[in-house]
Amino acid sequence: MEFFCYHRDRPGSGALRDKLIEEHWSYMDHFDAQLIARGPTLDGDDRDIATGSVHIVDLPDSAAARAFAFDEPNYQAGVYRDVLLRRWRNVLGRTMWDFAGGREGSDRYLVLGLGAGQPADLVPPQDRQDDVVAYGPLLSDDGDTWLGTAVLVRAPDPGTARTVLTPDLYASVEVHAWEFGGRR
Repeated sequence: MEFFCYHRDRPGSGALRDKLIEEHWSYMDHFDAQLIARGPTLDGDDRDIATGSVHIVDLPDSAAARAFAFDEPNYQAGVYRDVLLRRWRNVLGRTMWDFAGGREGSDRYLVLGLGAGQPADLVPPQDRQDDVVAYGPLLSDDGDTWLGTAVLVRAPDPGTARTVLTPDLYASVEVHAWEFGGRR
């Protein structure tokens, strides 16, 4: 089962996050084979302030996903203020490491569309195929109900990134600067 996990940082927790970076990476090393995508969301003019962490991971069940999200060292230490954990379906059938655009560049975004009714944007737009790193619906715990869509996309700016989803079909659409994660 695939899961989308977005840990949102607590304001002012940057120093603690920096202190725990090796513990975080060591924890994630245990999940290398299961990770579909990962990386921090960023803020600031230079994208130098972490605002959260995205992990898309393939795990046996919901209990394993909850353990993954809540046993994470940054969560345990109080770096994160909240966690969005949802079943997810890997529409592209690949990992971020298979993305033809590579890991370099600061023009990547997480786009989260939180559902408002009927399922929408179940497949990536045809004209954006080369820019999509990861794409899939956010689902209920049983996998039957569409709750939104999560996309990692390359785009020149946040406004262009947002157009990967049809905005009027969602209660809200969030756009966060994002970069490929993992050890450097």
